[in-house]
Amino acid sequence: MSTFLSGVAVLLSTLALGCSGYVAYEVFTLRQTLNATSTASSTIPTQVPSPTATISPQATVSPSPASATTSAISPGQFVQPAFGKKAEVELLSAKRIKDPETGNRDVVNLQMRIRRLATDGVVGSDIISVASTTARNPDTSVTYKGVALNRSTGSVSLFQVRPQASADAYIWLRVADGINNLDIFVPDTAAFKNVPISF
Repeated sequence: MSTFLSGVAVLLSTLALGCSGYVAYEVFTLRQTLNATSTASSTIPTQVPSPTATISPQATVSPSPASATTSAISPGQFVQPAFGKKAEVELLSAKRIKDPETGNRDVVNLQMRIRRLATDGVVGSDIISVASTTARNPDTSVTYKGVALNRSTGSVSLFQVRPQASADAYIWLRVADGINNLDIFVPDTAAFKNVPISF
């Protein structure tokens, strides 16, 4: 009888330990979300990488005159659905910049806005891996990938974005100089065709 009770006690303590670990993880992710929300800004980074996506509570943000003059993409020109109709991804700009390490102009800073549309049905696995975004030369089908993991916002979880709110994200893509248009492939999002690169 004492062996049975000991086994039950061990089982209950194991379950309690697992539950406390799960609660600690949820508190950690909630704290990160609150920190990101409190430091949110509607400005879009141009070349300085940030470690996390910027959460914006506004459904639409008008571009500033400075960003409008440096981008060949018009607002609303490149918008595609993501995860069916749960979200949409809008390309904000695709600008060629100089690689600070090599000095070569073989980097494209791709900025996007991920907007959650669904009010329900969004689960924790609905994550857009911005770092896995790729590009393709529409003329030669040559594929281009990200420069490095620290040159993107990583991933954006739709579950942590409120309905009708959005999160701005970016990635640096290694694209050979002289390429002026790209097909862009954001994970779990319909493809963007013939996206112009500004300089």
